Order: sequence, then C-alpha cells, then structure tokens
Amino acid sequence: MGRLNNKVAIITGAGGGQGAAEASLFAREGAGVVATDVQPLDETLTTIANDGGKAISVQHDVSSEDDWADVVAKTVEKYGRIDILVNNAGILIKDEIETASYEDFKKVTDVNMDGTFLGMKHVIPEMKKNGGGAIVNISSVAGIVGGYGGSGYNASKGAIRVMTKNAAVDYGADTIRVNSIHPGVIRSPMTEELLADEDTRPELEESSLLPYLGEVSDVANAALYLASDEARFVTGAELAIDGGLLAN
Repeated sequence: MGRLNNKVAIITGAGGGQGAAEASLFAREGAGVVATDVQPLDETLTTIANDGGKAISVQHDVSSEDDWADVVAKTVEKYGRIDILVNNAGILIKDEIETASYEDFKKVTDVNMDGTFLGMKHVIPEMKKNGGGAIVNISSVAGIVGGYGGSGYNASKGAIRVMTKNAAVDYGADTIRVNSIHPGVIRSPMTEELLADEDTRPELEESSLLPYLGEVSDVANAALYLASDEARFVTGAELAIDGGLLAN
C-alpha cells in the first residue's frame, strides 16, 4: 500500500473493465484519481470511496480536444497537479480492410490513437511544471502482430506503440517517463462477446501459453508498476501482459 502516495492520476476509460480496475487499484495505493469515461462512472467512484480512496469523475470523450482541456483543468483545480496519465480508453471493431467501412476505421483510430495523442499533448505541460511524471499508454499485442483485432484496431494500437517511444525520447530530459502495455487476451467487457462465441473462443483460449487467460487485474498491476517510482529508470519500454502470446 502507498506506492502512489501524494500522486495524482488521470485514468481514461475508467467506467468499467480494465480502466475501473486501474482506477480502483491506484486509489488504494494512495493516488488522487481522476476517472474519466463517456459512460457512467458511479460504480467506479463507489468502489473507490468504499475502499477509502480519493477520486473525482469527469465525463470525457477522449477524441475531443475540448474535453481533454476540460479534464486537465478540473484535475488541476481539484488536486493542483498531474503526476500520472493512463491512456486506457479504447474501442474494438473486428473487421478486415476490404470489408471495413472508413467510418468504422476512423471511429476506432479517433478514440484509440487520437485520444492517446491528445492526452499526452494536454498533460505533458502540467507534468513539466511538476518536474516530471509517468505516462502509461495501453496498446495491445495487436500493436505488434497482425492477427488479433481488426484493421483500425491494429493500426491504432501500432501507432500507440511507436508514439510512446517518440514521447519517451522527446521528454526524457523533463523526467517524464512514457511506456506502453500490450495486453493479450484479457477477460473484460471488450472480449466478453468474443469469448462467448464458440467459433472465436478456442483460438483466444489457445493464445495463452499458460492454462488460463488474463484478468483486468493483471493489466492494472502492470500499470501500477510503470506509474510508480519503482519504475524510475524505465521509459520507452513495451510490456506484454499476454500469457506468452508473443513468444509463441
């Protein structure tokens, strides 16, 4: 406990699943949390309050630059600083290039890729004022290999992977660490339908070298490490939480 004492963390996509797990864990570890999402955040805030944590919520479309400016302003107004950003919000539309609509492709990249860019763009100036910070960008194994996800999803997650390294290079001298996490198949609302489908479930289950799939807590624990001072010498790294998928 206390690994994030006196830190302030913005976590996007915190209304459920992976983001809610990250927000709850960060609050338990002492962070003042700003949980954002387009969906209701009542359950996340109730969980944090019941655990004795500190959090506020902001309705937030990560693809909107105006919304990002609002989130940053409300965070600074409430807590006075920003130490941590977890760009977690993301959507998945499973498709192939020849059958995908451009509208769907843009919808995915607007949220996943543009949302990550805008988050860093608006938060980094505040981190500079504090003398540093930690950014954790949630990518995917789909940002490294092409067999998981869809055309827009793979493109956006690959962009997050390289954008993370670019930011790590640009802002290391400002003591801002930027790392990416690459989950494999994680049991979450995003994969619930795929895991319930008899056609897709076997392939997903076989993606892990371990006799089980990942849980949202596995990703949250990885994000906690990268956001904490324990990772003070880690930047520009990509951490796979994938049950060995990329090793196979």
